[in-house]
Amino acid sequence: MVNVFILMTAYYIIKPVREALILAGAGAEIKSYAGAVQAMLFLLIVPMYSALAGRVNRIRLINGVTAFFISNLVLFYLLGRFSFHIGTAFFLWVGLFNVMLTAQFWAFANDIYTQEQGKRLFAIVGIGSSLGAIFGAEVAGWLFEPVGPYSMMLLAAALLAVCMVFTNLVHRREGSGAKSPVVQQPLQSGGAFKLVFKHRYLLMIAILVLLSNLVNTTGEFILGKTVSEHAKAVVSAAGGNAETYIGEFYAGFFFWVNVLSAGLQMFAVSRIMKYLGIGPALFFLPVIALGSYSLLAFAPLLSLIRVAKIAENSTDYSIQNTARHALFLRTSREAKYKAKSAIDSFFWRAGDALSALLVFVGTALAFDMRRFAMVNALLVLVWLGVAFAIARLRKEQAARPEMRIAA
Repeated sequence: MVNVFILMTAYYIIKPVREALILAGAGAEIKSYAGAVQAMLFLLIVPMYSALAGRVNRIRLINGVTAFFISNLVLFYLLGRFSFHIGTAFFLWVGLFNVMLTAQFWAFANDIYTQEQGKRLFAIVGIGSSLGAIFGAEVAGWLFEPVGPYSMMLLAAALLAVCMVFTNLVHRREGSGAKSPVVQQPLQSGGAFKLVFKHRYLLMIAILVLLSNLVNTTGEFILGKTVSEHAKAVVSAAGGNAETYIGEFYAGFFFWVNVLSAGLQMFAVSRIMKYLGIGPALFFLPVIALGSYSLLAFAPLLSLIRVAKIAENSTDYSIQNTARHALFLRTSREAKYKAKSAIDSFFWRAGDALSALLVFVGTALAFDMRRFAMVNALLVLVWLGVAFAIARLRKEQAARPEMRIAA
């Protein structure tokens, strides 16, 4: 819980930095298109990660990846201080950082807990994630104006180093148990993408992740475009700095997202997982998203967009996040580390790429925010169908306990 708290604090300290640097520089359209580049980068990164996982044991894999991202933050700090334009590059990097380290943390959690332990403890671990996100967003709001975006990168790097210390402590504690001979060994050979396409259960999870991020990223474009235009209008009328306005807006936005997310994590997630189960928990977010985008299709005002995205994102970061990660409790170690890394990276960013395509086509067709919201509402209907398919597969597996998922 402490480890993920620190990890999420680091991420939410640099998240407003990412938004400010790209929106004030390149704009909301470029922000959407950058997701497509991230998806292409993951086509290279996922096979490299799988190959590394097949050569080193669990703790060396985790330490190596974390140290790589720490060094990157120091490099971005230096480039920013020397006045290099890093907005687009930093946006791309934060996308890689968020996906890889978060997926790696949850793969580690799936590896050390049994299915019954995970159903009970993942909600508690999620509380640490939500509280870290709240604290990080609040710290970002405090520090953005007095210290500036680049010094916040060094703070995030220091927090990642603390995360690495805690991970090693947990590894040593858990490594003394029955799993010790297994966790000291590299994973079995085989590609991550091959695992995903070989097993229907994993493929359905991949499609679910793609659709959910497609909808969410398009929603982020709707919000970002509206905020960017509003910032320009405010600066034009009253003066000031658009970058600071956007950074402060997103710091407040992320704060309220995570306050609600923490409330759901503490008071709702454990009860949903206990009384309804993992499968039914997958339906909360698409139902909320369907209502939100249906409303925005009629009234795409900044105040309503803000409220809708707070509701959508807070549910995503709490109920959906816990349920999605818990889907891997029944799977093999190879699926937990390799297939999960592919799903949480490439397929996640493939949703960004499709959103970029949607934004490109929509902009060419002169779509306003109302029409983008209508498209999102239609996509949510497909998303609901995939959630039904996953729930059905889980019921089939529960009826046949001898069937091993993604062995």
